[in-house]
Amino acid sequence: MRGRRGDLEWGSIPRLVRSAAERYGTREAVVEGRNRVTYAELGERVERAAAACMAAGVEPGDRVAVWAPNTLDWIVSALGAVTAGGVLVPLNTRFKGAEAAYVLERSRTKLLFITGTFLGASYVASLRRTGIVLPHLEQVVVLADSAPEDFRTWKDFLAGGDGVTPAEVRARAESLDGGCPSDIIFTSGTTGRPKGAVITHAQTLRCYETWADLAGLEEGDRYLIVNPFFHTFGYKAGIIACLMRGAVMVPQPVFGVETVLANIAAERVSVLPGPPTLLQSLLDHPARSSHDLSSLRLVVTGAAVVPLRLVERLRGELGVATVLTAYGLSEASGIVTMCRRGDPVETIAATSGRPIPGTEVRVDETGEVLVRGHNVMTGYFEDPAETARVLDEDGWLHTGDVGALDAAGNLRITDRIKDMFIVGGFNAYPAEIEQLLAVHPELVDVAVIGVPDARLGEVAKAYAVRRPGSTLTADDLIAWARREMANYKVPRQVEFVAELPRNASGKVVKGELRARAAG
Repeated sequence: MRGRRGDLEWGSIPRLVRSAAERYGTREAVVEGRNRVTYAELGERVERAAAACMAAGVEPGDRVAVWAPNTLDWIVSALGAVTAGGVLVPLNTRFKGAEAAYVLERSRTKLLFITGTFLGASYVASLRRTGIVLPHLEQVVVLADSAPEDFRTWKDFLAGGDGVTPAEVRARAESLDGGCPSDIIFTSGTTGRPKGAVITHAQTLRCYETWADLAGLEEGDRYLIVNPFFHTFGYKAGIIACLMRGAVMVPQPVFGVETVLANIAAERVSVLPGPPTLLQSLLDHPARSSHDLSSLRLVVTGAAVVPLRLVERLRGELGVATVLTAYGLSEASGIVTMCRRGDPVETIAATSGRPIPGTEVRVDETGEVLVRGHNVMTGYFEDPAETARVLDEDGWLHTGDVGALDAAGNLRITDRIKDMFIVGGFNAYPAEIEQLLAVHPELVDVAVIGVPDARLGEVAKAYAVRRPGSTLTADDLIAWARREMANYKVPRQVEFVAELPRNASGKVVKGELRARAAG
């Protein structure tokens, strides 16, 4: 264990990028198909993107969003924006136009990097179709060779920075300190509207040096990043951690088991973090035996229920030396607890490990997990009321998760106060899905719960009350939902009821619905 502090070593993310470029120079940094970029080349590309951001008018503290899948362009545009002093706002690639527009408006984003077409969908068209006016959004850059007239191509945008000198870029980067905000991760809560957790450069660096240390990430490791970059697990436990150690990033834009197998074999991947569903799919794939997976040595998975058998199979069948579990949330920089190398397999499967150094975790009398320390956000972006609701005067973050601590201090998450459920690794929030469904003209009331699903872990089930005379079917509503919201939020089951069970204060009694769903 190194035990060093990332915030003291680098001070800011731009300094980390420059340090990695100097330290690891000719080593591979990013592999994207046949495109192989060294650390020195990555450093140059990031500085060029930062110059272009400065030329485009990005000032320290301005919000810059990226709405794109896991690619080299995501890495360069995001790190370029942060180097120019921008505050990164990553957007979920599964968002529809209206969902993205809300976050862009709420954060008053000034510059947006957007993918051309992804999974057959035009993000540009999706955003335009909303008709939502975004007065603060000054420029949209399409990460492609072509763009609509009022948008810019990636090539044109980069050329715009040619007049900004390296010295000016360096001066801007050096003006940032650890206390400056580095990113705003939008997360939905019980209110159903996304809220932006503000995290600083120092928090990011300290937390993910710790993550890299506890995981045992090493120089030369080849890291398949399937976790989306818009998520802390992909961006910080992926890109940032690799920059710290000189590991090779192999970004994968779409999760497909066949692609994961092929990438592991072809690129001799040694590190594969991901949700249990990904790992289970990998183990059970019929073509697994035809791929050489012997290079895998480190797997880190999330706080979703991790079957003991899964950990045993990863170790026994694939020979993975280190399998670790962890727990985090956006409001705590994405990392709260983590298992340690050498922990018994039972601890790894049944718990999410112990608090990271320099932080505290306790469980209050109601069973709620509370967190305090350097990982806790500075607050929700321009939302003091919501911040005060989750962050008390003593600095404790109220996570909304229910858990228990064992004698050794390992945390076991047992339930979610917020009713959140996890669909194939993505957090789904009933209140947000209910708000989206409530727009349907033939519904008068709706409630959503998570129900077990063999493939995805959990999926949404909607209990809906139709308007009198409506002939709306479950299939109709599901098809409508697929057009209106990200796929992981779409209810897989719909049950129509005469009315929803409510308590005296008018709140839906979700417990009754869960009992009904359980049969």
